[in-house]
Order: sequence, then structure tokens, then C-alpha cells
Amino acid sequence: MLNIHNLSISFGGEYLFEEIAFRLNAGDRVGLVGKNGAGKSTMLKILSKEQEPDSGQIAMDKEVKIGFLKQDIDFVLGRTVLDESYEAFVEIKKIEREIEKINAQLAERTDYESESYNQLITDLSDHTHQYEIIGGYNYQGETERVLQGLGFVREDFDKLTDTFSGGWRMRIELAKLLLQNNDILLLDEPTNHLDIESIIWLENFLKNYPGVVVIVSHDKMFLDNVTNRTIEISLGRIYDYNKPYSKYLVLRKEIRDQQLAAQKNQSKQIEQTEKLIEKFRAKATKASMAQSLIKKLDKVERIEVDEDDNAVMNISFPISIQPGKVVIEAEKVGKKYGEKEILSDINLLVERGSKTAFVGQNGQGKSTLAKIIIDEISHTGALKLGHNVQIGYFAQNQSEYLDGELTIHDTMINAANEKTRSKVRDMLGAFLFRGDDVEKKVKVLSGGERNRLALCKLLLEPFNVLVMDEPTNHLDIKSKNILKEALKSFEGTLILVSHDRDFLQGLTNTVYEFKNKQIKEYLGDIDFYLEQRRVADLRDIEKKDKQTKLVSETKESAKRSYEDQKKLKSLNNKLSNVESKINKLEKEIKEIDLELAINYDQTIAAPNFFDTYQAKKDELASLMENWEILQEEIDTLS
Repeated sequence: MLNIHNLSISFGGEYLFEEIAFRLNAGDRVGLVGKNGAGKSTMLKILSKEQEPDSGQIAMDKEVKIGFLKQDIDFVLGRTVLDESYEAFVEIKKIEREIEKINAQLAERTDYESESYNQLITDLSDHTHQYEIIGGYNYQGETERVLQGLGFVREDFDKLTDTFSGGWRMRIELAKLLLQNNDILLLDEPTNHLDIESIIWLENFLKNYPGVVVIVSHDKMFLDNVTNRTIEISLGRIYDYNKPYSKYLVLRKEIRDQQLAAQKNQSKQIEQTEKLIEKFRAKATKASMAQSLIKKLDKVERIEVDEDDNAVMNISFPISIQPGKVVIEAEKVGKKYGEKEILSDINLLVERGSKTAFVGQNGQGKSTLAKIIIDEISHTGALKLGHNVQIGYFAQNQSEYLDGELTIHDTMINAANEKTRSKVRDMLGAFLFRGDDVEKKVKVLSGGERNRLALCKLLLEPFNVLVMDEPTNHLDIKSKNILKEALKSFEGTLILVSHDRDFLQGLTNTVYEFKNKQIKEYLGDIDFYLEQRRVADLRDIEKKDKQTKLVSETKESAKRSYEDQKKLKSLNNKLSNVESKINKLEKEIKEIDLELAINYDQTIAAPNFFDTYQAKKDELASLMENWEILQEEIDTLS
């Protein structure tokens, strides 16, 4: 489907990747992985033809359609969620406009016998038939299904996209791509703005996607559940294996271990051969043997070991002072934004040393409660912090608070105090900002680099309670693993807002689900929560068993009604087409009859006159019979 051959691209004189090659085939679901800055997003831009490589070729089938979900999107203001989503159906919307245009003309005109009027009827029939073939009667229902899968509710459908945050707009853009039936889907961090339920829905959707899917993601569990192939970009090269991410890591380690063992054995053999050469050189009788060994050694192909980029962050979160046993206590806390109530009567008790996860659909109040805890926003009810509590806070958009015009070093120096100022260079080094890198301006950093800098800056202030809102956004998998281990070792109290199941696994011991303005406690980690939710869903199904028959009958009735409407519309179109042909034939026969009356001898002298004349009459009779059948079917359905 798509061939990459000897592709190279460089920035500032250094290659992101050099002379790489691979092929994408139908059914491939590729996880494109690598450290931040390795060139993953650049690769997607090249595949989508948004960016040209320095050298190499990309060959693909002529009719291949590519959909690309980027990190930054532009929206036309003034459209509703549904209207924006319907933009996915370019051909259907085009035919809809044509049908509306024809219907408007038919409503205005009264020259029913004219050729142009009959042509309009024919055009309407052709357009309607094509509309049905390309799914014109199904696209609205399919759009609603995908939007609901991605977390929208019906009340959202008629709201303007202007009123939604960037994350929700990204969901609309993702919905459009999923609805377009592209041959190749390129997805850059598709889970960044999705909650756990929407991620699970997207996983199931992509697992059944018939085309090619290429995903840049740092969500290990998402990659494992969706992909069947992994391409890692590392130090300018690619490593390509038909395995999901976790299995790929195991396989690559095995291969590298084999390479190391083979290289070690080869080095021993080379060393022994070199010793023999030195020994034989000293003896005149053995000189020819020494030359023979030298030639043999020159021909040996040295075994190379795949390079591995092992540079990782070095993080630890020391606690400042020991707080009291209860660190946070909330009683009947509520929050409204205008008329919209987000939280109502929330009671929460957080004890020292606990590690808590806030989960649930976006917009249910997770970030709102985090901001209430750090006293960033007003609220109703009472919330108090315990004795000696010092809170460190990492916001979901923490990196956006950084001044783009400052350098990395100046950002840290400005936030440091007398005690920490001398440690700034060492801290930056631990977060992989070394040497001249610290003089880079913040505005040129990638999303992952900004997140690393924001984490580093967080450590400048003392804390014993850490509240983190989506800290893993834009972090690569290795960096996430380092952060997770640091949080595991953190001896203070942790509150974590996250949708990343792999990151949460084994990290927290309590989960609070946010739903319908309330919170529900689950005493266990994220796996326990997900298992309990599945059980809860089964119980819901059991409760609804009694209603199943009624619902099924109602749906069947609605389905029949919908199918009858489709059939009626199709029959009416066919009837219009037949009527058009009847009018045309009657007009032609009438003209022939008139010519016979005026000039009989000359008219019948035309070649095959009677055969042609009779054929038109037979066709007219057949059309009239067909018209009667169609009319009876229409009367039955009406």
C-alpha cells in the first residue's frame, strides 16, 4: 500500500533518521515509538506529505486516502459539533446539496411535459441512487455512535464547537477521521485528551479497522492492545518487528543480547588470531602463515550491536516535613460554573502517605477538585488542609505556564531560592538538559521537553503532598517509567489525575471515580477499579433483562419503520424515473402519429419504420405495466 525507500531528514546538520526503509500493508496497526525528539511526529508529517524529506522516495497506490490527526488543529467557528463532524462526509454532503438544488427547482417549475423537467427527474433519481450507495441514509447515525464513543452526550451535539476546550475539539477531529474510511490513519498522540472509557472504545474501534493505522503514542497499554507491529526510531535508525510494543521490547532485548554474545565470541577469536600473527611474524619459517592469517582477518565482517539510547531522567521527590495524619478533609464541597454544576456535596478524607487516583470522563470535575484542593478556585462547602501540609501542584497544562522567551536555565533560576539556586545545573542535568541545551529558549522545546522542564521546576519548592493533573502528557515511555518509579518511592501523599492505565497500575491504592457530580471510592488500584466497573456493568445488564423484550420489539419496529421509509423513498424515485420515460415515449409516439397523418407515404418509407414504431409502443406498454406495480407497492407502504 505504501513504500518508504532510503528516507533521510536532518535538522541543524544532524540526521533525525538516515536512509531508512519500510513498507505499510493493509491490516498493519503500527506503533511508532521512540524518545521525545527522535522524529516520530516528523515521520507522520512526511507520510502525510505535509513535509518533504531531504532524500528518499515514498511510493503509494494512486487512490490511497490518508487521514492525519495532528497535535494542532484549526476549526471553522460557528459550527455545531454535529455540523463539524458531518464535514467528514464530503461526497455525501455534495450530493445532498445537489438533491436539495434539484428539489428546489422541481418545486418552482410547472412545465411538467418539458424535456428539461424530465431531465431533472432523471438527475434526481440518479443522485438519490448514488446517495444510497455511499451511505447517505446511514452517516448521521454512524456519526452519533462515534461521537458518543468518544465521550460526547446527545446534549452536546447542537452546541457550537467554539464553546469546547482544545481537548474536546481534538475529539471531534478524531471522530471525523474515524468516519472518513481512510486507507491509512496517522494518529499523533490520540489518547492525550481521552478518558479511560473513551480510550477503551477507541481501542476496540481500531482493532477492527481494515486499513493501515500508524500511531504515535506513549500509552504502553494502548499500544499493546491495538498494534500488531512496532517501529522504533532510535539514534537515526529504525527497528521494525511484527510485534506489539511490550513483546517487541522483549524480542529486541533478546536480539541485542545475542548480538553482544556473538560480538564477544568474535572478539575472542580475533584476539587469538592477532596473537598468532604476532607470534608467527617473529619466525622466518612462519611468515607466510602470518600473512595468510592477516588476509583472513581482513575479510572477517565485524559483528555490530544495535545502539541503544539509554539516556533517562533521574528523578526523586523528597518530602519537606512530616504532616499530620489527615492531610485533606472535604465536607459537602460543591462547584458551579455559572448555571452548570460540576460537583455537589463532595465528602473526602485523604490520609498521610496514601496514593489516590482521580478517574472518570472528562468534564466530570477531576481537575476542578484538584484546583479546589490547592485553593486555586472558589467553592461551596468546607475544605481544610491538615497540620504542616505543603502542597506541590503539577497542572494539566503546566508547561503552558512557562515563559517561551526565557531560556531553560533562566526559567529555573527565576523560580529558585537561595538554597536551590546552586543546584539548578545539577537538577537540569538529571532531567536531561545538559551542556548548551540549557541555553535553549523554552519556545523551541517539544511538548515532552517542556513537561520535563515543568517537572524539574516543581522540585524547587518543598512539599509533602503532591497533586498531579495528567503529568504523563507528551512524556515518552521511558520518561513515564522513570516518573512512575519516582512516585512509587515518594514517601509523601499523592493525588493523581490520569487516564493512563499503564501508568496508574500498581501506583495508587485508592481510586475515586467522578460521575454525575459525585465521587465513588474504590479501595484498590486501577485494575481493581476496571474489574469492578465491568461487574457493575453486568449487574446493570441483569437489571434490564426484564425490559429487553420490550426494547427489542420497539427497536425492531423502529428498524422496520426506517427500512420502510428507505424503501418508499426508493420506490418513489423509481416511479419518477418510469413516469419520465413514459412522458418521453408518449411525446415521441405522438409526433410520429402526427407525421403519419400529414405525410403517410414518406413517413412509412423510412428504413425499419414499422419495427421502430412498434418497439416504442411495446416499450410504452411495458413501462405502463411497471408503473402500476410500483404504484401498488407504494400504496401498500403509505
